[in-house]
Amino acid sequence: MKFIDKKILEYCDNNSNQDSGILQELEDFTFKNKQLPQMISGNMVGNFLQFIIQSMKAKKILEVGTFTGYSAIKMAEVYSDCELHTCEAMEKHVKTANDFIQKANLQKNITVHQGQALETLETFQTGYFDFAFIDADKINYLEYYKRIITLIRKGGVIVLDNMLWSGEVISPKDDHSKVLNKTAKFINEDERVFNTLLPIRDGLMVCYKK
Repeated sequence: MKFIDKKILEYCDNNSNQDSGILQELEDFTFKNKQLPQMISGNMVGNFLQFIIQSMKAKKILEVGTFTGYSAIKMAEVYSDCELHTCEAMEKHVKTANDFIQKANLQKNITVHQGQALETLETFQTGYFDFAFIDADKINYLEYYKRIITLIRKGGVIVLDNMLWSGEVISPKDDHSKVLNKTAKFINEDERVFNTLLPIRDGLMVCYKK
């Protein structure tokens, strides 16, 4: 993710809304105790998610890929009466996320579903959610999108993270970049949505369901 000079990123961060204390604590914990801590979405992406959620008054939120809970907490902080469901396969990440959700006093708002997300998604009602964020294993990205597009109401929004994959999607060679490239093409040809791919961090695909 070396698209923008580090000093520019720091300048952007210094001139953006800062994370709450609990999110700063969670990010610090993640970088000190977890493998691949860079999987945390971070303040730039988090603020963008909050911006979309506030602009559309989204209170029913779906997430695929909890990791340590940063983005779930970030999104749930917007509205005190929100309902957020997040899917995570790894038990150790579920435990960390639930610990910090408890610390943030958001346990009534956030439900962490442990298990395979594709199975969990089958349990939700069609058209129920206002907003969805996909940031999980890349191999299943297209399948996540295909299922979630049916779970989002008309006028709802889906955001997919890591859609540039450090630029590897331009000439994809590995399985992950090939799937992400295929997913981008599928979304761009999907007449159900208006979409735009933005070079924010590692690439955010934003889809508005018509």
